[in-house]
Amino acid sequence: MDAFSLQGKIIFITGASSGIGKQAAVHCAMQGATVIITGRNEARLSETYALLVGEGHQKIVADITSSEEVKDLVLALPKVDGVVHCAGITAHVPARFIKQKNIDQLLKINFEAPVVLTGLLLAKKRINNAGSIVFMSSIASKYPYFGGALYSSSKAGLEAYSRTLALELAPKKIRSNCLQPSFVKGPMVDGAEETISAEVIEKFKKMLPLGFGEPEDVANTIVFFLSDASKWITGSMLTLGGG
Repeated sequence: MDAFSLQGKIIFITGASSGIGKQAAVHCAMQGATVIITGRNEARLSETYALLVGEGHQKIVADITSSEEVKDLVLALPKVDGVVHCAGITAHVPARFIKQKNIDQLLKINFEAPVVLTGLLLAKKRINNAGSIVFMSSIASKYPYFGGALYSSSKAGLEAYSRTLALELAPKKIRSNCLQPSFVKGPMVDGAEETISAEVIEKFKKMLPLGFGEPEDVANTIVFFLSDASKWITGSMLTLGGG
């Protein structure tokens, strides 16, 4: 069997209603996986679902920042072979303007939600042995930028959590890894453009020899980390930065 194939695997993806999560779902289905997608926006989640090739896929509308909805979500899941945490938001707030509401909003979505969800998946034994967990971090965890204190911190915290998780789950051969994309065309970049000047965005683009990435560039890497081809990789941080 092709080690890069996802044939016979069940993959659960959060944030699948747009951007990287949407493309990851499409790519996983194309590689033979049965895909279970979740997101808050039912209409957009249905659009993703309609793009999935193959049979047996599921969509579950849920807000993963709601403790009750997360519990119901986990109970509705079968045992899965892979989990991809794509739900997240970006924010650009200079340090002197950071308020408690900013901390609560960003850390709840980018850090607390995937941590709590993962804990419940493990507690309810929803992840098969030799499975794979993929977290979506950011190159911002390595390279600070003006106004990025909260966003960078949320991603750095997620990376530290993933490394610890890799150690704890090693006896079950369950892998935990983080991807660190740079600018990827889609909702996240669109959101950044609302709070960062066009000149700064253009400066970032010129810093990347290969330019901004496409959602499929990240989705292809996600497929690799879910497949058996990466069965000896855990606790890693892979930068996807266009150079």
